[in-house]
Amino acid sequence: MTTTTARGREGAKAPARPRAARRAARIKESLVGWGFLTPNLLLMAVFLFLPIVWAVQLSFQETKGFGTPEWVGLDNYVKLVTDPVFWQSFGNTIVFTILTVPVVMIGGLGLAVLLNSVLPARGVFRTAIVLPMVISGVASAMVAVILFYESNGLINKVLTAVGLSPVAWQSQGVPAMISVVVVAIWLRIGFNMIIYLAGLQGISPEVYEAARIDGASRWQQFRSITVPLVGPSSFFLLIMNVIASFQVFDLIFVMTGGGPGNSTSVLVTYAYRNGFQIREQGYGAAIGIVILIITLIFTFIQWKTSRTRDLVE
Repeated sequence: MTTTTARGREGAKAPARPRAARRAARIKESLVGWGFLTPNLLLMAVFLFLPIVWAVQLSFQETKGFGTPEWVGLDNYVKLVTDPVFWQSFGNTIVFTILTVPVVMIGGLGLAVLLNSVLPARGVFRTAIVLPMVISGVASAMVAVILFYESNGLINKVLTAVGLSPVAWQSQGVPAMISVVVVAIWLRIGFNMIIYLAGLQGISPEVYEAARIDGASRWQQFRSITVPLVGPSSFFLLIMNVIASFQVFDLIFVMTGGGPGNSTSVLVTYAYRNGFQIREQGYGAAIGIVILIITLIFTFIQWKTSRTRDLVE
């Protein structure tokens, strides 16, 4: 009786040891994971989260960077509503987005389809198209300044050589915006091409083979197979390109400085102007918070849609 009872107790205690070992292994694995994450989290806290909190606080103050800041509440945000230059900059940002996003997406898809086929020296073409991505925005903008310089730039020299009138790239608003848009397309189209190439290479060749057997032309294959199957890539690029357009700064700052007048001023350049040139740092911070909110909205849309698609699949 006693021996049986002892064996029963040993049998009851036996499963507890594996559970404890598994729990200890999970704790150890979690500690290792947090050990890898902690340096990145500290860097993000110091260089991202703390500056955002400080910017939010600054947006409720009036300060020029010297002395004690004055708490003004929502005055900076109220000023945004009645500031015509802010709304002009907001409108310019939307125009810039509308002009660049469709072109870089359509052009990126077209280049991806072309370079995904059997094309001689396609590696060289891929490198040439992607090359602007590895050059800093400031350096690319300096190259663009040389090309679009109004008095003796290369483009105006070519126009003059073929008997056309030179274009006032720096002194007129519309040509200035066109020059910025052209350079932005040149810089971004390579990224779109890479994403679309990854999407195209994930499509099974048997799908196109079946379509050819059924008599589908190349255009029908592109319209009915390629475009729908790269839909996730298109949505991702749409969100990323819109966010990048609302955050554009270095290109416009170097090429036009937001001029002539405010014809190429966008939200980020206007925030920089108020925060670091006019020294209205509270107002500049308020504009920055507006940009942050717009970016977070598009990021949330991307996350929500991607999560819903994953659940459906």
